[in-house]
Amino acid sequence: MNYDEFAFVNLQLAGMLRSGMPLEGALRQLCATMQRGGLQTELKKLEAALATGTPLPEALAARQLPDFYRKMIQVGVSSNDLPGVLTMLADYYQKVSSVAARLKGLMVYPVIVLLASLGLSFFLASSFRTFTRDLPELLRDSMPRMVFAEGVPVMIWMPFFSLAAVSTFVLLVIIVPPLRRSLRWRLPGFKEAGLSQLASAMDLMLKSGTNLNDALALLRCMEMKTPVGKDIARWQTRLAAGHAQFQEITAGSKAVPPLFSWLVNSGGENLAEGFRRAAEIYYARAVHRIEMLLYAALPVSILFLGVMLVSQAYPLVQMFFGAANLMDQLGL
Repeated sequence: MNYDEFAFVNLQLAGMLRSGMPLEGALRQLCATMQRGGLQTELKKLEAALATGTPLPEALAARQLPDFYRKMIQVGVSSNDLPGVLTMLADYYQKVSSVAARLKGLMVYPVIVLLASLGLSFFLASSFRTFTRDLPELLRDSMPRMVFAEGVPVMIWMPFFSLAAVSTFVLLVIIVPPLRRSLRWRLPGFKEAGLSQLASAMDLMLKSGTNLNDALALLRCMEMKTPVGKDIARWQTRLAAGHAQFQEITAGSKAVPPLFSWLVNSGGENLAEGFRRAAEIYYARAVHRIEMLLYAALPVSILFLGVMLVSQAYPLVQMFFGAANLMDQLGL
């Protein structure tokens, strides 16, 4: 889902509802102005279900929308402040979109290096195959065997296959949800982004009237089978045991750092304000970490390209010296 578009749609929908337009009519008018896509299809189906008299919770449950979004819409309806909740959701998904765009930017330089390595490897492999085929048999037999495999220099392909292995791992992280969820709370930049989103979600739910235990229960479902999900389950247990201060509730957390608990606890009885501060701090930290990684990606990519060029030129240098030695032995 395009979270930037999703945020804009929610902002428009909030404005229509504030003007007095019913939800079905607002959805119908909004869909008429949207470009074709998955989001428009889901909103059209939601509008059609509401028009037939289907209760909103049932209509939302059948749609392929984020679980957190569906829950917050129901909270907005029950609190009679759906426009306000939609506005907060728009701000939440705008921040999610901003962080996601920066994280995707980290992939630009590795992809460029991979494509350059692939193109250069194919070119050199083809050139070497043609060149070695035309060599005299005596000269070809004198070439180092460890350098060649079926007439193609092995070292030409080594940088490409190394980078391809790393790219395959990254692809697996993207397409395998359990692996992605696990690494999300361990890698720098990603962890700060996750903490910012967690704090923003808690701030949004508490401001909408959701009590702390219900908000934690929803987050626990969203972060199931992740390190932070286990921490949230422990928080619920300590909350039920009578711990009132947030730092007491989060004591012993493994995935959530003490700074997060301290920032939330700084809001005092107004936990929503504390979560808002934590969201802002960790959002800034996530942006800083991601920018540092982006700044490091360019020189690392240049260094890798240099190593790639040297390693792929090495067989050519060996061939040149081998030919020179052979000619010297033959007295040519």
